[in-house]
Amino acid sequence: MGTADHSARARNFEFLRVSGFDFPDSNEGAPVFSQLGDKLQEVFKDLRGQGKITESNINDAMRQVRLALLEADVHFQVAKDFIAKVKAKALGEEVLLSVSPGQQMVKIFHDELVTLLGGDAAPLNLNKPARILIVGLNGAGKTTSSAKLARFLKTKMSRQPALIACDLMRPAAIDQLATLAGQVGVPVYQPPKGETDVLRSARAAEAWLAQQSGINVEIYDTAGRQEIDEPLVQELKRLRDYLQPQEVLLVCDAATGQQAVSVAEHFHGALGLTGLILTKLDGDARGGAALSLRTVTGRPIKFAGVGEKLDQFEIFHPDRLAQRILGMGDIVTLVEKAAAEIDEKEAMRLQQKMMQAKFDLEDFLQQFKMMKKLGPLESILGMLPGMSQIKDLKVDQKEINRIEAIVLSMTPKERRKPEILNAKRRLRIAKGSGTQVSQVNDLMRRFEQMRKMMKQLPKMKGLMSRMGGGGGGMPGLPPGLGGGGGGGKMPTFPGMRR
Repeated sequence: MGTADHSARARNFEFLRVSGFDFPDSNEGAPVFSQLGDKLQEVFKDLRGQGKITESNINDAMRQVRLALLEADVHFQVAKDFIAKVKAKALGEEVLLSVSPGQQMVKIFHDELVTLLGGDAAPLNLNKPARILIVGLNGAGKTTSSAKLARFLKTKMSRQPALIACDLMRPAAIDQLATLAGQVGVPVYQPPKGETDVLRSARAAEAWLAQQSGINVEIYDTAGRQEIDEPLVQELKRLRDYLQPQEVLLVCDAATGQQAVSVAEHFHGALGLTGLILTKLDGDARGGAALSLRTVTGRPIKFAGVGEKLDQFEIFHPDRLAQRILGMGDIVTLVEKAAAEIDEKEAMRLQQKMMQAKFDLEDFLQQFKMMKKLGPLESILGMLPGMSQIKDLKVDQKEINRIEAIVLSMTPKERRKPEILNAKRRLRIAKGSGTQVSQVNDLMRRFEQMRKMMKQLPKMKGLMSRMGGGGGGMPGLPPGLGGGGGGGKMPTFPGMRR
């Protein structure tokens, strides 16, 4: 590791300690691939430490990687074939004789991981009339994923989707879809109560669609079961044959591991899937399903659900997931999120105030709002290179809400001039925010520590540039999160309690 990288990581870690992030000892609640990523990074760390790569230490490394993949619930044949491909390339002369064999190994592993996950992102076939059939077992998230997909098509692709309820088995499914459609702002077809014939319902939906104007994507939410059975398969086959959809997407729960792979095999054999939607990638699943599904079904993962909210739905990018697994971060996704959610002019204004050491609590509140737009802080920090090595970073949402309440309880003058916050003012602020004076004092202490750190940012930026560490920032990101300010590119606000 270079001196600049080491220096930046050390500052990042120390900043997190000052800001109050929690570093628990256990791995409980870690995001998908966290444990797999940790183990793989340990393997590569050992390889980088070798002066020379030999067949012997490659064999040792591949043995550890194979165990890590199996522990992550990757299908055993997929793991076996993957290791064989990596090993064959790793034993090539260009790696054994390379100036940086450890780095070459990481590149080989990354490239093969991307291939395993499907290569490039797979687009939807939206040729008119665009019909998408959503299938899967109960509990996988079909109805929610249908609504999320509708929202994505509407907001990200400027389409005009409609949702059609075809789940006539689960009593609350139709009401749930209607509620979600209202939240997303798209029309929804609801069959009459008591309807039991899915084809009759589909024909009625066609008549309803003919009366709508501008609809160019039809999303059909279908029935599921606790497990695959023949009546379910036959019903879905009849519906597929009648609709002739361009896309048949299977919703798979990442938390079910090998069961998801088995389910995908059965559905693909029966219906001829065109792609998959992988849900609950924000949970603590081992993640092996994502690494196995493409190989087992031969069909791409097209979308990923990364949270419960309707906007937490993303195109599945194999290269970006591979980078996250290997601890390289995912700056591209982070920049995309920032570009969509953050006012760049406001971000630049805050950056200038930081660089001039004039950052106050008004600015803090504004940046706080920017950060909240990007989503859960754990997931945002996980997109930063090297942050995966800080184990199981936790953010206390109650503490964040408490801090926001404290700042909002201040007058505009107090936020602009924190130095006037005497004991009397702090007591009033504590009462107004429902907190203790000690908590107000703790926030101000951490805020002052942060401001002192900001005064050093211009110096650190120049130092990092001279040492090859960059520091120029990236367009679209708020200050302190790669948007300028140099050095560690970390969130520049306190707010999380250890």
